[in-house]
Amino acid sequence: MTNDSVLPEHADSGSFAHLGHGAHGGRHRTRVQYLLAGDETVLAEVQALAATLPLCATGRIFVEVASEADIFELSAPPRMTVTWLARSTRRGSVGSGRACARGEAVSRAARAWASEMLCDDPESAHIWLGGDERGVAETYRHLTVGLDILPDHIHGAARA
Repeated sequence: MTNDSVLPEHADSGSFAHLGHGAHGGRHRTRVQYLLAGDETVLAEVQALAATLPLCATGRIFVEVASEADIFELSAPPRMTVTWLARSTRRGSVGSGRACARGEAVSRAARAWASEMLCDDPESAHIWLGGDERGVAETYRHLTVGLDILPDHIHGAARA
């Protein structure tokens, strides 16, 4: 698999988990929210990131997989909600009658959640996107153009 550059060059997962969260920080002045979204091609990275999130992390983890048989218990902090999206039980575009393409379900879910749930302060969002380029690119555009989230707050990698 190759990394595709739909995210800025600085977009990596190495320092994502504790961005804006100092070891001696105590309480946050603003509410920090996390969004992790990816498909099965980046499942190991999603698991590693979820395991390294601060215990006080709040937000959502969306994981798209081929079928319900691929779903398992993903360990995450108590205030993080994990949502599994099985393509086999979903459809593509409304009214198209076609099956859901890889990246489509996770992109729809992440965009909808971000539009509804992210705080008004875009700087309080820490986002990691991974998986199929189509889903990542669409989500990235929505976050940066539609919601004015700074590219510095979005990390991850796309797979072609």
